[in-house]
Amino acid sequence: MEAISITKNVRMSPQKVREVTREIQGMKALAAQATLAVVPRKSARLIAKTLKSAIANAEYKATQHPEDHADFDAENLVVKEAVVGDGVTQKRWQPKARGSAGPIHKRSSNIRIIVSDNKA
Repeated sequence: MEAISITKNVRMSPQKVREVTREIQGMKALAAQATLAVVPRKSARLIAKTLKSAIANAEYKATQHPEDHADFDAENLVVKEAVVGDGVTQKRWQPKARGSAGPIHKRSSNIRIIVSDNKA
């Protein structure tokens, strides 16, 4: 069984968020939560929030269809996929010397986490 959680338009550069998501990919979900709890970065808090939602989605799915998921256990969940994509980019202008202007790109990202119990 798989469960997905997506957080959209997080006001942080995708490059900064990807550094942390690479660390949790393939880990057990509860171990990934513990790892994210000690990482001192803003992106770790955002990813932890998305991971917590994915775990809750898996538990909800198991309670809604108990005949299909009778042996469900949250401890068996694994982070199957953790992907960070580009969100919308806000474009602003910064005044520069001699009346010109320079661009500012305020990037955002979309975080998608898929947890699975590795049962076909």
